[in-house]
Amino acid sequence: MIAEPLPSAVGPDRLAEVLGRAGVLQHGRVSSVEVLHSRTTVLSRITRLRLTYEGNVSGAPSSLFLKTGLPERVGNASWDAGRQEVAFCTDVAAAMSGVLVPRCFEATCDAETRAWRLLLEDLTDSHFIATAWPLPPGLDECRTILRARARFQATWWDHPRLGVSVGIWVDDEGMDRNLQRFAEQIGIFADRVGDQLSRDWRNLFDRLIAEGSRLNTRYRSHRQMTVVQGDAHFWNCFLPRDAGDDVRIFDWDCWRADIAADDLAYMVAMHWYPERRRLMERSLLDCYHTALLQQGVRGYDRQALDDDYRLSVLWQIATPVWQANAKIPPVIWWNNLERIMLAVNDLGCRDLLA
Repeated sequence: MIAEPLPSAVGPDRLAEVLGRAGVLQHGRVSSVEVLHSRTTVLSRITRLRLTYEGNVSGAPSSLFLKTGLPERVGNASWDAGRQEVAFCTDVAAAMSGVLVPRCFEATCDAETRAWRLLLEDLTDSHFIATAWPLPPGLDECRTILRARARFQATWWDHPRLGVSVGIWVDDEGMDRNLQRFAEQIGIFADRVGDQLSRDWRNLFDRLIAEGSRLNTRYRSHRQMTVVQGDAHFWNCFLPRDAGDDVRIFDWDCWRADIAADDLAYMVAMHWYPERRRLMERSLLDCYHTALLQQGVRGYDRQALDDDYRLSVLWQIATPVWQANAKIPPVIWWNNLERIMLAVNDLGCRDLLA
């Protein structure tokens, strides 16, 4: 087997400099770096690195993960995922005292080329992903993940930095532009899939666009809001092998300041078929809400969460359209479309358009 070449950005001297700034390498030096393995995801490339040292290196990591953009997406002005995740590491994660995300040792994005990279803590030995996608985790694992998400979102709940130095608030003009772009995206999507998009579904999209400004009233309040992940499925969470509560949430390339229920709708309504969703949905929302209250969130009762959740489920019908037009594989967006439409019907979300 031929060893993979080492990316130029992670040579021994470069990593020694990064780890020194992070305070985990004070006296020794990185003597060598080796690529253990790498894989390409839908949106990025993940490379696991093994580091060897010389000198006193107590506490220095023996391995790291390098996350970079795919060559075909680098330079694409319409694709901000990497830049978004860099901003999360520098603006959000760095400001948190609790450990709810993997540690980031370096996050950079070139303003001209839009090339980006992250050097992240390797949690392989201490953590695991509950199940292989698309198999859903068990109820206890889901509750553990929901409680961790509540702890994260409670940290930023109505935080004074929201929309100021952490994320932005989209103004009325921006929301109108987003609705116009959504209408254009629907047209592109409809041309692409033909009669796979039923007349009923197309009408639902058109009604959502027509009522979008009114439905955005909840967002305009800028109240009872937090940082949401945007790609909050159950497989973007590391669970601790020791069965503790040290859950780490990863992949933050779609984060924003918004309604917390957006993440819950994406996790449950978007990814679960009706039988499982009907069995576990209420219980998990109860679990999440209880955890929010335990973390000090006030003035947000259980009914408010239900109202937000139904609204978020309705807005989530836009996600498969975006995914399809962004050339995400059909095995992802088509199943998401089917499931979210079933959830819209089950939860009476069409009533919100009346």
